[in-house]
Amino acid sequence: MAGKRKPNAAFMKPVQPDGALSSVVGNKAIPRTEVTKKLWAYIKRNGLQDKKKRTMINADDKLRTVFGGKRQVTMFEMTKLVSRHLK
Repeated sequence: MAGKRKPNAAFMKPVQPDGALSSVVGNKAIPRTEVTKKLWAYIKRNGLQDKKKRTMINADDKLRTVFGGKRQVTMFEMTKLVSRHLK
């Protein structure tokens, strides 16, 4: 019988969002998993998920600074771009 998977310690370690990212997820040090949750909550709340191509995220002004000036990124690209804003 397999036990419950232990969360990866690296993901649970609090990370500090920089100025650009903290305007979206807040400025407290939180685990990477929380950063992702808050980011998605923000995207859903502001209707930034592309209607036709669901894997695309349309950036508003706050997210554009996080996404390095891009107007639209894929979900996978978003993760990479966001990690640049974590210390």
